[in-house]
Amino acid sequence: MEQAIRCEGLSKAFGRTRALQGLELAVPAGAVFGFLGPNGAGKTTTMRLLAGLARPSAGSAWICGQKVRAGSREIARLVGYLPEEPAFYGWMRPREFLDYVARLFGFGPAERQRRVEMVLETVGLQDVAGRRISGLSRGMRQRLGLAQALVHGPRVLLLDEPASALDPIGRREILEFIRALAPDCTVFFSTHILADVERICDQVAVIANGRLVVQARTEELLRRYALPVFEVEVEPGQGVALQRWLQELGAAGWLLGVSHAADGNSARILCREVSEARQALIAGLAQASLPITRLELVRPSLEEVFVRLVQGEADK
Repeated sequence: MEQAIRCEGLSKAFGRTRALQGLELAVPAGAVFGFLGPNGAGKTTTMRLLAGLARPSAGSAWICGQKVRAGSREIARLVGYLPEEPAFYGWMRPREFLDYVARLFGFGPAERQRRVEMVLETVGLQDVAGRRISGLSRGMRQRLGLAQALVHGPRVLLLDEPASALDPIGRREILEFIRALAPDCTVFFSTHILADVERICDQVAVIANGRLVVQARTEELLRRYALPVFEVEVEPGQGVALQRWLQELGAAGWLLGVSHAADGNSARILCREVSEARQALIAGLAQASLPITRLELVRPSLEEVFVRLVQGEADK
């Protein structure tokens, strides 16, 4: 399978701080690839190296078979990059700014106009294309950042937290758009909204402390690392009794952890083995006479897998 992104031993140090340590990564062409990690894990550093905006301390990277070199025009044409906090000339207008970006890539007037109008429509900025950028909301500026990353028709998109500033409706629209880009464009994006990754990503890589923890297809990651989870819900007003009962479970051998919902009337119970946990929960709830409305074995979330992997890396 053709690789859109390849990293071999990619490393970056800032003085004594090693931001990235020997990253080995392969991203297939046409994939929507989620790049996950806690703050300071090395996600932004990786993207800047892939975009040719920084030089590695060691190792190499390739985009669509082209070796990445800082300042390379070939890489600039292959890659569209959206930083987490894109910067603009506030006195410009979106249509004017996108025309400026297209001009930098050498497009003539007619082609620039076609591309600018296309990406304005794609990201939903037609109605504000004549306003000054300084007057746009953060969400609109995020959309404009995505438009500038797309205007030259890149083969690879590097998106650093592309939906972080958007409201739920805007985030859904951008995610649907990102999903629709495949297989014609490879999307490599970081996010802290793990539900977004579950929704649209083909593959996921988890990074922590500058090191790759795991790379796998999303479903495979859940299958390999997810542990069974039960959800229990009680009648309204019984949240305190539920929490008291959960505390009494204490050091049960099958219990790995408990997380409480914001409403206090439900909880997720992480366990080692399903049958033992099911029997213990049913017997314990009956003995406690808790008025339960639901006890269900649910599909573990990517967030639970992510926390487990990152905590395991931190414990090494």
